[in-house]
Amino acid sequence: MFVAPEPPPVRSTCPYCGVGCGIVARADGTIAGDPDHPANAGRLCSKGSALAETLGDTSRLLYPSWRGQRIGWSEALDLIAGTFTDTIAQHGPDAVALYGSGQFLTEDYYVANKLMKGFIGTANIDTNSRLCMASSVAGHVRAFGEDVVPGCYDDIEAADLMVLVGSNAAWCHPVLFQRMMAAKAERGTRIIVIDPRRTASCDGADLHLALRPGSDVALFAGLLAHLAETEALASRFIEAHSSGFAATLAEAHQTAPSLDKIAALTDLPPEAILAFYAEFAATERVVTFYSQGVNQSSAGTDKVNAILNCHLATGRIGRPGMGPFSLTGQPNAMGGREVGGLANQLAAHMSFAEPADVDRVRRFWQAPRMAQRPGLKAVELFDAVLDGKVKALWILATNPAVSLPRSDRVRAALDACPFVVVSDCWPTDTTAHADLVLPAAGFAEKDGTVTNSERYISRQRAFKPPPGEARPDWWALCEVGRRMGFGEGFAYAHPAEIFREHAALSAFENDGARAFDLGGFAGLSLAEYERLEPTQWPVPKGARRGGRLFGDGRFMHKDSKARFVPTPWRGLAEAADADRPLSLNTGRQRDQWHTMTRTGLVARLAQHTSEPFLDIHPRDAEAAELVDGGLAQIGSRHGAAVMRVRLSEDQRRGEVFASMHWNDRFASTGPIDRLVGAHVDPVSGQPEFKATPVALQPRPILWQGLLLRRAEAAFAPDDTYWSRTAIDGGFAYALAGCAPLAATGDGPSPDWVASMLGTPARRDLVVYADPARGVFRYASFVEGVLDEGLLDEGLLDSCLFVARESASLPAPDLLARIFATPLAPAARTRLLSGRAGAGRSAGRTICACFGVGRDTLVETIAEEGLDSVAAIGKALRAGTNCGSCIPELKALLPAPA
Repeated sequence: MFVAPEPPPVRSTCPYCGVGCGIVARADGTIAGDPDHPANAGRLCSKGSALAETLGDTSRLLYPSWRGQRIGWSEALDLIAGTFTDTIAQHGPDAVALYGSGQFLTEDYYVANKLMKGFIGTANIDTNSRLCMASSVAGHVRAFGEDVVPGCYDDIEAADLMVLVGSNAAWCHPVLFQRMMAAKAERGTRIIVIDPRRTASCDGADLHLALRPGSDVALFAGLLAHLAETEALASRFIEAHSSGFAATLAEAHQTAPSLDKIAALTDLPPEAILAFYAEFAATERVVTFYSQGVNQSSAGTDKVNAILNCHLATGRIGRPGMGPFSLTGQPNAMGGREVGGLANQLAAHMSFAEPADVDRVRRFWQAPRMAQRPGLKAVELFDAVLDGKVKALWILATNPAVSLPRSDRVRAALDACPFVVVSDCWPTDTTAHADLVLPAAGFAEKDGTVTNSERYISRQRAFKPPPGEARPDWWALCEVGRRMGFGEGFAYAHPAEIFREHAALSAFENDGARAFDLGGFAGLSLAEYERLEPTQWPVPKGARRGGRLFGDGRFMHKDSKARFVPTPWRGLAEAADADRPLSLNTGRQRDQWHTMTRTGLVARLAQHTSEPFLDIHPRDAEAAELVDGGLAQIGSRHGAAVMRVRLSEDQRRGEVFASMHWNDRFASTGPIDRLVGAHVDPVSGQPEFKATPVALQPRPILWQGLLLRRAEAAFAPDDTYWSRTAIDGGFAYALAGCAPLAATGDGPSPDWVASMLGTPARRDLVVYADPARGVFRYASFVEGVLDEGLLDEGLLDSCLFVARESASLPAPDLLARIFATPLAPAARTRLLSGRAGAGRSAGRTICACFGVGRDTLVETIAEEGLDSVAAIGKALRAGTNCGSCIPELKALLPAPA
């Protein structure tokens, strides 16, 4: 009997952060790290390890739809082309806009920018990279003359000191962080963390500087002045390879005239500041990694340049183990920057500020309507939509109804816009406001390239067919371009053709003027594109490829010199006051991604942090009359939300922290960015997500509940707090009531209970009520069906537990274990008596990679006498994959005798 050979594994790239990890997708449906990829050498984080669990098609968008009605692709594309054409004819090209994403492949990005900037004639195309990387782009351009990250990941192993500024790499870039920790263990590399919060990254730090939010410029201005005072400057480098040093140093002295002044601005102990300065000055091999805590600020670009100034002043750039290093948030934010994905950029690192660049791109594209000036950046773009200036908007691969500041205003803008198109893989908060929804191919279904934080270009390769009628974004954009009459410019049949053109443009009239040069790829055949190995740019034709940049002292300004940039200190755009005395910081959780459209449906990724918490220092909580696990209303000038409180001494006094991920589909809290204002950096246009003044008020909890359902539940907009967590086979909902439930003498009203449980066709409802204790339990069963036929036992369809106190509710993981198991009558009795009958609770998940809970860890540590993280890993595997749980594992170990 002939047995078909198993298809070979497919090498591709992880679709999460900018580390750019290689993955291997096998025919059996499993996904593992690629041991041959230079970015990760086979390692994956918790999210990457769960990629195979995100590939189900049950909730995917499958067909184009116009205002809720299914239509064909041809009709949908004609609608976009016709509406864009008519809008341009009546109101000009600036009346249309695109909003894209760092989830794009480079080929998607290239086509989108060519269509808008070269053929429609407007630069009104921006991207969610504006929210994470725009300040780094602007800082690089000011200092280096081009948006270039000069270093390599290999610098981790070569550095003697690593400084993490505004970066919780342990959670946000765990594969790189584990390399940092390995370097520390193997060669004694020292680590300094500069961050207002004590994060997981502080676990390996030799020094943590918990500075006041927004004071980074003052800290690094002081460092520059210290370097000058202690004669730690690279004077020959400064003289030969830079300009503007004297003015920059004078500004630094004005900002930081004394240690006392720096201490006052940063709220740091003088001795801690001096320890950082002395270590930086004395260490030749220093890498400064920075991320969103630097970029997401109304002074983000100055923060970037304050860091770059210190590396330029010491000549610590472009050589092994030294340099500034921007850690990118999205898988292809770098690729988007290469093709001019931001509204103020041109393709191939060219600029609207240079008329010769505009003309060069126009001639290369043979563009009929070349944009002549920058377009609207993200925040001002959606303001223009609300004001009626932008009348047709196409959003692709992103969810701005959640991720942009003042998200309620963004939603109002979408509702006011005459024509909104959204391309995505799943229904999102943004698709709910769209006229036309297009089903997009996901990362596993499309071909192209991405560029990671160290400039490595890697292939994205399809390893499964797209579901339904989902199509790649580049294809949809090209089809619209053709229908608008631009056929010759968008006659691509394969992404390899787009990549070749992108490479050719990078080399066009370059002659070394731009570091970004892919000329060596301009003649790539389809077969060579398919085989393309990860390659670091630049890749000029016939010349050396990749490696560190600027080590020769040659920069990309016209005089080949770097620029020192004066960075005057200024305070936060909006400071806390008597009415709003606390400052809200927002950021990521360990196991979730962006607005949870992918990770939020994976059960094991939802168990570490199952709902959106508001982290607050215990003394601030006491002053606001808040308790751990209680509810607080948090309000700013822009919006309000009710959140669960979590006390944390990792918070500075006067500040609170909330995660960016949760939204209306996963919690009644909705998007936290509805509270965040629209203050932006004047250079980069990046919003200040890290410091919004807020006030807190306690909300009473009159009852608590736990609901498990196989299908999603819908909640009325009342005083019920809820959050949704994925479990195997369904969803768990944490409930809390700020108002009394409508009730009868026997408990909650039957109508409310029915609305919570749902009404399956074959339902057997079992009820337990103890009014005296305020405890009520309900379970709905349907007949279980297996391959061999019907079972006598019932399959749990939904269950609801309501009590005055949370201690009377069962552990969610115990219920989740029996969710897929048919239950005999005796088991139903145990369930409703509060004994779920599924063993002991594992507790909150600590290790998401292997699903190890806190209670399991505590019991095993005690029973087996475990005394190290290595011993835990040997016993339970926890901490042996991505390592992002290691700080929490350490906290569970007994204190040394």
